[in-house]
Amino acid sequence: MKNDKQKSIRLDRLLSNLGYGGRKEMAMAIKNEWCDIDGERITDPTLSIDPDMVAQERILFDGEPLDPLYPFTIMLHKPAGYTCSHKDAGKIVYDLLPDRFAARKPKLSMVGRLDKPTSGQLLLTDDGDLLHRVTHPKSHASKHYRVTLRDDLRGDEAKTFASGTFSIGADEKPLKPATWTQETPRSGIMILHEGRNRQIRRMFEVLGNEVVALHRYQTGALPLGDLEEGAWRRLSDDELAAVLEKG
Repeated sequence: MKNDKQKSIRLDRLLSNLGYGGRKEMAMAIKNEWCDIDGERITDPTLSIDPDMVAQERILFDGEPLDPLYPFTIMLHKPAGYTCSHKDAGKIVYDLLPDRFAARKPKLSMVGRLDKPTSGQLLLTDDGDLLHRVTHPKSHASKHYRVTLRDDLRGDEAKTFASGTFSIGADEKPLKPATWTQETPRSGIMILHEGRNRQIRRMFEVLGNEVVALHRYQTGALPLGDLEEGAWRRLSDDELAAVLEKG
């Protein structure tokens, strides 16, 4: 997940790829003196830029350092009620991020979506290798959830979910063994090693129970930590490595 050496790029194209605006719009902004390099006002949109200058925060746009180039991965604390989508009639996770993030090239993809009622840790990345490694069945990163249920637990859930023979709905293939730890009569911790649609909700539906609150607090060995609800931050290389560790 280290950044490969990238070739030089025109300033207007660089800004456009980072989502700040279209090529023509960025060319006009540069001509109108919105961009500084090493403290000097730049007015030439065609100026060739060394990508290392971005990481060194030598380039400012509207007085602020540019966002990092590829690879770029962030962690968002998704509130309940937001949809993991680029477009939806209601609130979407991109409403919580700078507008330019939705226009980056390559685009930011969600690493394991959360359904609308679910809150917690959501990773977004433009690193296709990281996305593949986190979601591929052979190396699928574990995902940790706090679960609150409508009814009292039966007591046999841990054994059932760990069996490797448990199926949900019309899925013919049994689920991979999951780890369930009961904490109260109606709540507990679930650790999954795969990512089927609405998996935890469907697991408890099969047992005649209903999930009333679901919160993802960790992926691999990377916790959500104290990141406030609705807030986001960029992940460091060490944190990215932790995503792929067993948690």
